[in-house]
Amino acid sequence: MRATVVTVHGWHMTGLEMLPLRRRLRQAGYEVHAFRYASRRETPEQAARRLAAVLEEVPGDVVHLVAHSLGGAVVRHLFAIAPVQRPGRIVMLGSPLAGSRAAARMAGSGIGRRWLGAAMDRGLLGGSPLLQGRGIGMIAGNRGLGLGSLLPGLLPRPHDGTVAVQETQAPDVTRHLQVPYGHFRLVFSRRVADAVIRFLQSGEF
Repeated sequence: MRATVVTVHGWHMTGLEMLPLRRRLRQAGYEVHAFRYASRRETPEQAARRLAAVLEEVPGDVVHLVAHSLGGAVVRHLFAIAPVQRPGRIVMLGSPLAGSRAAARMAGSGIGRRWLGAAMDRGLLGGSPLLQGRGIGMIAGNRGLGLGSLLPGLLPRPHDGTVAVQETQAPDVTRHLQVPYGHFRLVFSRRVADAVIRFLQSGEF
């Protein structure tokens, strides 16, 4: 059975940062494709509509999705827009599905709102639709530096420096794993890549 993985990057990223993870997925035998979107100009829902079109052209009997940060909201919107997809598992890395306190703090100023852009719309501030019919495997970092750690008291512990662990929890998250990394190291870590592969293979971390 042919299995494909599609990666979805986070806010203000290009997908290049997920190259190490994609390489390890290929070494594990998966065909891997990267979905890219303009996270400050496209709302998560708009990006999800394009993702739905891309998935129609992706080969494979099974299509897994691996999303970092804001990419998790894009995947949630995908299944609200196009719920009929091929079988596959979903792994998210540090996705603030319950809304990001750091983003909410940024949105309190005009400069911050312009910087966040379209990512605020049912994305970084929460409000993305619950996934129906599939569970999410979430990997959350509990150690690191980032915007949240520079603002004392903003994030409840544990957190990855940008996203609190409790912000990654939601009713559709069926498996949850904490790792001792910061938000951006999640996409570089071999340990995280191995956990992603285990989940894609078995549904367990």
